[in-house]
Amino acid sequence: MTKILQFTALFALIFFNSAIMAQAPVLGAAANFALFSSNGAVSNTGLSHLTGDVGTNNGSSTNFGNVDGVMHDADGSAAAAAASLTIAYNQLNAAIPNYFPAPLLGNGQTLPAGTYSIGQSATLNNNLILDGGGNANSVFIFKIQGALSSAAGSQVILTNGALACNVFWKVEGLVNLATNTAMKGTIVANNAAIVFNSGASLEGRALSTTGAVTVSGVTVTKPIGCGSVVLTGPAKPVLNSVACYTIFTGNGTVTNSGVSLVTGDIGSNVGLTTGFNANNVTGTIHSSPDSSTALCALDLNNVYTYLNTLPTDIELLYPAAFGQNLVLTPHTYQLNAATVLNGAVILNAQNNPNAVFVIKINGALSTSTYASVVLQNGAQAKNVFWKIDGAVNLNDYSSFKGTVVGNNGAVNLNTGVVIEGRVLSTSGAVATSSINAQMTEGCSATLAVNSVNAVKNTVQFYPNPFSSVLHVALDEKTVGSELVIFNASGTQVLKTNLSDKINTMQMNLPAGIYFYQLKSKNGQKQGGKLISKP
Repeated sequence: MTKILQFTALFALIFFNSAIMAQAPVLGAAANFALFSSNGAVSNTGLSHLTGDVGTNNGSSTNFGNVDGVMHDADGSAAAAAASLTIAYNQLNAAIPNYFPAPLLGNGQTLPAGTYSIGQSATLNNNLILDGGGNANSVFIFKIQGALSSAAGSQVILTNGALACNVFWKVEGLVNLATNTAMKGTIVANNAAIVFNSGASLEGRALSTTGAVTVSGVTVTKPIGCGSVVLTGPAKPVLNSVACYTIFTGNGTVTNSGVSLVTGDIGSNVGLTTGFNANNVTGTIHSSPDSSTALCALDLNNVYTYLNTLPTDIELLYPAAFGQNLVLTPHTYQLNAATVLNGAVILNAQNNPNAVFVIKINGALSTSTYASVVLQNGAQAKNVFWKIDGAVNLNDYSSFKGTVVGNNGAVNLNTGVVIEGRVLSTSGAVATSSINAQMTEGCSATLAVNSVNAVKNTVQFYPNPFSSVLHVALDEKTVGSELVIFNASGTQVLKTNLSDKINTMQMNLPAGIYFYQLKSKNGQKQGGKLISKP
């Protein structure tokens, strides 16, 4: 009998605990949206920053400017979101409450995970702290049988592992967040409007089953975690020999005025490069076209083609208003007209240091004075790429991050411009004036060059830098290759056939930068940079 009672008690305890643990609803297609109404207009005034899709299944979305997401008005995605929102609402509505707080939330109040029921309208004031208890899977559900409002400056604060993606507010009335409210979680308003006033922020979503959604100068960011897709962006282009150049054009002059500091090679494949002081350049100044610039021009065209054909994830609809502290996440973006970067654009890697950003501009790119590209939450300049179909003009004291690939347009880098990356053009003159440009990593001694068949060789040169001896290691496919080495001015200094898998060569070359071309018996090619030291 005692064992039966113990079993019954244990079963009751397990059942009780499972009953009081809040269960997150399934958002389905609605999870993609930052702002959405199944039936109602969605509108903005002022400058709002939104990460996530915006739309309505019955109505229109107006005056949002550039959004880090896709606009969906009465399309298939909106219809799917509306259906998913109905399911999610029903799940929240059916959640069994285990807490019944007073309608005034906040004022330093700390709440554990669970389902909360308030049988009337509720107000958020000052700070409401949601304590995850050290469990990142803790779920908080607030069921409010009336309106939800906040006092100015109120905050929902997450602590001890609580995540915004696991916080839900089901509201049977108007949701009205006052100025500078900082909210967390997914808000589902049923048959009522949602209003966010100036300066309000939401890490979550604002969704209405029926009602207008109106925001004014706010920040809304779709939450991450809870099984959401980790954004990686597209695959990076293979730069090959382009990786060793910081400033380059395939066709045109490269000129400098003033004192410019550059790390990386500088050159043109058709035209002279002038005005740079070798003492201020860590790399090679290719004053006239040579074998290295020829390789770079070929590789640059391949890089441009790759970027140009990448499928677009998000179109930024207002190119002339690019910047203004717009936040972008790892995606391929497209702007379909001449683009002006005003102020800052922020690239947020969402704590993924390998995340890639590609911004494709079908037109020229210019910036305001002191414009900047800001890297945030692990974003790295080596993973940022800009494809520009037109001229590039970076105004005075702009700070730019990433590899810029211009196509058939001149490049002007004006006084005080700072580059972390590269600025390249397939064709067009490049002019710099007292800039500081540092290439990102990627230049190595064994840069692979795509052959006409787009097949790479596997060949190693070591040591590099070398002094009196250079070893070249080949595989079976490349034994018998022809090796040609050029100096920085393009003059051939060595030509030989490599007949062994490991080839040891006595070198007697002055200290400096050299370039090699390796041609295998089947016509495949590899090229790269070698350094001779004293």
